[in-house]
Amino acid sequence: MIKLTRRQQRNRTNFSHQRRTGVAVVELAICLPVIVVILMGTIEACRMIQIKQDLSVVAYEGARVGVIPGSTAAIVNFQCNLLLQDRGINGYSVALSNDPATMDRGDRFTVTVNAGCSENSLVGALFYKGKTLTESMVMRAE
Repeated sequence: MIKLTRRQQRNRTNFSHQRRTGVAVVELAICLPVIVVILMGTIEACRMIQIKQDLSVVAYEGARVGVIPGSTAAIVNFQCNLLLQDRGINGYSVALSNDPATMDRGDRFTVTVNAGCSENSLVGALFYKGKTLTESMVMRAE
């Protein structure tokens, strides 16, 4: 059996520790970009789910205002624009199926709200570039 002096044992320990540190650095260099891309994709997907839900709420509120007797297209558009701006949604459009002022009781009234994903992206529209989110709500006039 070969006996090592304390100095040789310490050098051997330092060498293996340095090797392990080097392996950890290489591992981090390989894994960190993958983790960052997954994180960015998750954030982007959550933001798009939030926007889709917000569009659904805005379409519902707009339709609800539109079916009330005495309502007009201007009132519905104002309500939808107010809610969309309040929620921080950009690049949107609101479409109405017909003018609420001319509807009879029981007529169907549809509000459709669109928003571009690129304008509402948090991380630069890497995953949803060029896509549009759309929500519609149909109600009967009162």
